[in-house]
Amino acid sequence: MKTPAPACACGIVLALLSRLAVLQTARAQKNDIDIYSLTVDSKVSSRFAHTVITSRVVNRADAAKEVTFQMELPKKAFITNFSMIIDGVTYPGNIREKIAAQEQYSAAVARGESAGLVKATGRKVEQFQVSVNVAPAAKVTFELVYEELLKRHLGAYELLLKVRPQQLVKHLQMDIHIFEPQGISFLETESTFMTNELEKALTISQNETKAHIRFKPTLSQQQNSPELQDTVVDGNFIVRYDVNRTLSGGSIQIENGYFVHYFAPEGLSGIPKNVIFVIDKSGSMSGKKIQQTQEALIKILEDLSLKDQFNLISFSGEATQWKPSLVPASAENVKEAKSYAANIHAQGGTNINDAMLMAVQQLDKANREELLPSGSVSLLILLTDGDPTMGETNPTKIQKNVQDAINGKYSLFCLGFGFDVSYAFLEKLALDNGGLARRIYEDSDSSLQLQDFYQEVANPLLTAVTFEYPNNAVEEVTKDNFRLFFKGSEMVVAGKLRDQDSDVLSAKVSGQLPMQNITFQTESRVTEQEDKFRSPKYIFHGFMERLWAYLTIQQLLEKMVSASDADKKALKTQALGLSLNYSFVTPLTSMVVTKPEGQQQSQVAEKPVENGGCENGLLASVPRFRTHYDSTSVPGLMLKLAAPVLAHASSSPDEALDDMDLRIKETSPTALLPAPIQAPFVILPLPGQSVEKLCVDINRSQGPMSLLSDPDQGLEVTGQYDMEKAQFLWIEVTFKKPQLQVHVSPEHVVVTRDRRSSAYKWKETLFSVMPNLKMTMDKAGLLLLSSPDKVTIGLLSWDGPGQGLRLLLQDTDRFSSHVGGILGQFYQDVVWGPTAAADDSKRTLRVQGHDHPATRELKLDYQEGTPGTEISCWSVEL
Repeated sequence: MKTPAPACACGIVLALLSRLAVLQTARAQKNDIDIYSLTVDSKVSSRFAHTVITSRVVNRADAAKEVTFQMELPKKAFITNFSMIIDGVTYPGNIREKIAAQEQYSAAVARGESAGLVKATGRKVEQFQVSVNVAPAAKVTFELVYEELLKRHLGAYELLLKVRPQQLVKHLQMDIHIFEPQGISFLETESTFMTNELEKALTISQNETKAHIRFKPTLSQQQNSPELQDTVVDGNFIVRYDVNRTLSGGSIQIENGYFVHYFAPEGLSGIPKNVIFVIDKSGSMSGKKIQQTQEALIKILEDLSLKDQFNLISFSGEATQWKPSLVPASAENVKEAKSYAANIHAQGGTNINDAMLMAVQQLDKANREELLPSGSVSLLILLTDGDPTMGETNPTKIQKNVQDAINGKYSLFCLGFGFDVSYAFLEKLALDNGGLARRIYEDSDSSLQLQDFYQEVANPLLTAVTFEYPNNAVEEVTKDNFRLFFKGSEMVVAGKLRDQDSDVLSAKVSGQLPMQNITFQTESRVTEQEDKFRSPKYIFHGFMERLWAYLTIQQLLEKMVSASDADKKALKTQALGLSLNYSFVTPLTSMVVTKPEGQQQSQVAEKPVENGGCENGLLASVPRFRTHYDSTSVPGLMLKLAAPVLAHASSSPDEALDDMDLRIKETSPTALLPAPIQAPFVILPLPGQSVEKLCVDINRSQGPMSLLSDPDQGLEVTGQYDMEKAQFLWIEVTFKKPQLQVHVSPEHVVVTRDRRSSAYKWKETLFSVMPNLKMTMDKAGLLLLSSPDKVTIGLLSWDGPGQGLRLLLQDTDRFSSHVGGILGQFYQDVVWGPTAAADDSKRTLRVQGHDHPATRELKLDYQEGTPGTEISCWSVEL
């Protein structure tokens, strides 16, 4: 029976025309708003970053357009200023106490105005956006300023900038100036949008104490393709660096009557730890959550030191301990614990109280019986995804029970899985007991988030750290005593100098090692330090006073979480005063954005918090809603459009065309096709030859195998092949300098750098420049690891015939004579036998005394991605 083709074709044509019309309309309207300049200027002075984002826009339409300036900024940052300049008139943002801003907001709502809140929060960033009507041919300048103290995390500071112009911008420029008097020990950049063409627009200059990173792409460099006027610039730009350190009392820096003291001594040995993992296995953890928790726990257990002790407690309605007491982290115990973790099943309620008290009692018992090593540190790590539902369910009583039981002896760290968990409850539970809380976001990399957090606390170096300064020299000092100092972190103390005759500020830092007390002495000359911070190019003046205020506010807000009602009020008053005095948008203040006469008058910028609902348990937040637009986003802006609604609203016009193309193909008759040409698992350029390639397939299953090893290059490649699945389960590339590990599976790419792990999806743009190594991944999914003097390693998740992980090599002449492994052997002494008389497509390849039959075959070269190109190569099975 014939398909009624004419009717079907007609429907397809109509659908196609309607989608093209929408697409063209959207593009035409988007171009009415032209962002002709977008600049980001970030000055980092001694870890304190001051960032200014300026966007200049013109309305080229014949009618007024509503435009929304939209920018994402780091969660730890405080907005300090926002202004709009329209036709030469400046409309500033005014920072007020939250209650006053809420009253103005409520009044606007009562008048029927759509006073949308300018706020949203994400995993690492929060969003600032404000709308304004722009008259025909009118220009508007938006300027947003925010500040943040860069926190040292696993040995590095990270400056994150979001760059999302979403259209071509004539003048697009980022400038990042870094000034670190201690000296910059390393600096690297990473981007989720950089291409080889855009790399030409990136310049990095650096000397001992200063660095300047500039990104200034031309219009052609920004362009995604000649046919489309879309930009490729869309994503994260990250700068990571660290400073020089010694085994000393740290660095004291002084500017304009204020000082900041950074303390992170190198060369200390780790302290033995006793750690109990308290794992929620209630019914709500079933599925992906418990699976990711198990993956993380197994990896964490592998990382325990032989001098550590540990135990596992899992809980639902009841708590169950793996062992009756803590056990040493021996290979045998770790293996048994990993097996236990792999068999945890999620079901039942949530009895947090009993599980936590069981963990504390176990540490107390070991302490009484003198089973905890002298000078060791005891840690409790709680992971849960929900509120208590069994046993004691009152959060306040649980907090008191746990605090009374711990009594200052141990540190508690709480990890809240997802957004259903009561984060405020966990935060207070942790802060009451010398730890901290962290939200684990439900995503494909949740396991990595758990591992990453553990790495932060895995290596305690000092306990009971106290900073002391002469009483006649300083005042208004921030927090100056800390329970624990961990490897890769940093302690920061700031304060105000008193008027004194001496030009020297001295400090004493004391702490405890496992078997002894230790004291560090350091001093700094006031005049000498003041001179260092007078360069107008690399710093913004008065930054140290603002850093002191920033740090003081952060610590006051933290204290409020666990303070009594009486103390909370005093802390709030102090934090609010500083927030208003230094114009910081904090959880206690809001910024009211003024607008021209006749427009919405009261959009309010707030500081989002993790708790949701209440700001640090003090003040109910202003009602939250965001304006919804049928819209097209443009560089840092959103343009309100009146576009037709597509039948499939969730799809873009381009996606709709793709879907329709798929439907057309499905109605076509399918012809019998020959067996597809396969892509080999590895393509090896043969040594000493420029044309010939060796195509290698694996034909055996075994545990992790060494594919390549070259100690002279500091390079190792391992992998695990599964015969049943006929593919690699994973491949791992390890470099010694810089220390880097890239672990790929068919699902994702995991990059570990100095214990910091990040996960990326295949075909996600990645461009990272480190000392002596460049890592790139393009939209075809080809991940390349290259260096001027190293072999280039290529990795790919191939989705063509015989899908799976693929490995390729370039610049193989750089292998040393010590290269080994089942692939590395082909770069040693290789002898080709003659071709067979009857068949010149067969030869024998002798490698290190072993003969390998090689056959000339057609294979798919996957190096440029799907669909691949046919090549003729010598095929070998191993």
